[in-house]
Amino acid sequence: MLLDIHGLQGGYTTHNIINDVSLSVDAGQIQALIGPNGAGKTTIIRAISGVLPYVAGDIFVQGDCMAALTPIERARRIAVVPQARQLGGAYTVRQAVMMGRTAYMGWLGRECRRDEDAVEAALAQTQLTDFADRQIARLSGGEQQRVLLARALAQETPVLLLDEPTNHLDLRHQTDLLRLIRRLVKEKGLAVLFAMHDLNLVSAIADQVALLVDGHIDVFGPPAHVLTAKTISAAYGVRVSVVQHPDNGSRVIFPPELTGQESERYPND
Repeated sequence: MLLDIHGLQGGYTTHNIINDVSLSVDAGQIQALIGPNGAGKTTIIRAISGVLPYVAGDIFVQGDCMAALTPIERARRIAVVPQARQLGGAYTVRQAVMMGRTAYMGWLGRECRRDEDAVEAALAQTQLTDFADRQIARLSGGEQQRVLLARALAQETPVLLLDEPTNHLDLRHQTDLLRLIRRLVKEKGLAVLFAMHDLNLVSAIADQVALLVDGHIDVFGPPAHVLTAKTISAAYGVRVSVVQHPDNGSRVIFPPELTGQESERYPND
């Protein structure tokens, strides 16, 4: 397994948010974290990335314990796309994406041809080449989200963590981003773990889904196993219906109260 987590427990100074969380993500796999607000999705992402200390458990990356790795070694193995936020400063898009190459530069921080090539590739993959010389503070929220993704791609790591990666993106760029992730997973054998609220996007792209409730994994498995009307209704406290997408067979979740009609549920729901 590229990413292996055992009995993770942690949170903030006053109390633990996650308790005894264990999961594994292998090469070529996309795994989703879902659950209500406060369930612990972002806490898991932050703990794995090293931003948030954890009080118990172990995290292994490529078979090595995260706690034993130096910051540079961690940065060469795990890249993170945090929740979209307003990026300030006078950096250009290219300069911001180049920050993803920090772990590969020497003490003097000099860029080499490989760094430049990695940045140009990341800009092209996220459709930011035309924005490369713009100041990131002048970009829209969706454009800034793509800058964060490009910076992570420029790190060229085997593990990619994403926290609500489609926030602020319009439909076109949501689709482009998820297609890009799927292609990179297939071509480069990445292990991807992401947290997302949009259950329909999760259904369309994830290989495995972990449903978090009150800081622990309540249900785990392929989307068809986790995204059922019974399970989602219980976890989120709202009645939902589940139907099959006519084209790709993925599950589509929606509250019937908003449509004024009840849909046909799966027999095993």
